[in-house]
Amino acid sequence: MVCIDCALTAAWIDAVTTERTPRRIRFSSQGLPMIHPLCMGAIAITLSLAACATGVKTSETTGAPMLGFQNLALNPTNGGQLVGREALQPGDILLTADNGLNSSGIRLITLSPVSHAAVYLADQHVAEAVGAGIRRRAVADLVADEVTVVAFRHPGIRPEHIARMNTFVARHVGQKYNYVGVMLQAPFAIERRACELPLVPSLVRDFCLRGVAAVQLGLGRNDQFFCSQFILEAYRSAGLPLTDADPRLINPGDLLHMREGDVPSVRIHQALQYVGHLKAPPLTAQLAAASR
Repeated sequence: MVCIDCALTAAWIDAVTTERTPRRIRFSSQGLPMIHPLCMGAIAITLSLAACATGVKTSETTGAPMLGFQNLALNPTNGGQLVGREALQPGDILLTADNGLNSSGIRLITLSPVSHAAVYLADQHVAEAVGAGIRRRAVADLVADEVTVVAFRHPGIRPEHIARMNTFVARHVGQKYNYVGVMLQAPFAIERRACELPLVPSLVRDFCLRGVAAVQLGLGRNDQFFCSQFILEAYRSAGLPLTDADPRLINPGDLLHMREGDVPSVRIHQALQYVGHLKAPPLTAQLAAASR
């Protein structure tokens, strides 16, 4: 299956609809797209190739339902901001990417601009699951080693959640990495695309993903984690689960799509708030600074 960037899909929709049609498809009061029938065939073909999840949202200006696409944009020039390490608060989720082979492979398979996830604890340290196992690491070291570092925050996190999260991390530091789970992610990342075809309702998509995960991922150990799985388990242990979906089916890109204004692949309890970029590619950072 050929996968087309969601932004290109939306741009094609703009091209085949009237000039008055915005990037997101508006719906009539009966719930049907207000687009000429001849355009629907072209749109359907394009969307069937896109393999990016969609969801019905409410327009902030008109209140009308409209179709939203998963947003793959991540750079600060798209409404973002560059922030310092002092902007972080305990519980913040850091999503990163670098230019290494592993990062590139993960981003290619998951069709995401990020490849790793860590959780900020306090005292300028994060906890993360890497090949060497579960560890604590200085934020400065994380930022130095990555090309992109972006932070998100759960708006409902409280001190008691942080305390439970710290207990969870302390209990698991030094434990082994979930290599089996990562290896199973590769075929799962391909098979799950059937569940994430555009126009698939969110409830159907969620049920499909869980079903494919149950077959593809099977039963796994709960004492070994890969990076995004570790984040999900940390929040679950804190009494603030991000989703009820199996943490083993969540990759860093899925965490990215849990942000406000995006379309999550699985059902979530609360959208994450964008905090800012601690680091961005040099050219992107220059553009962002120039636009401020």
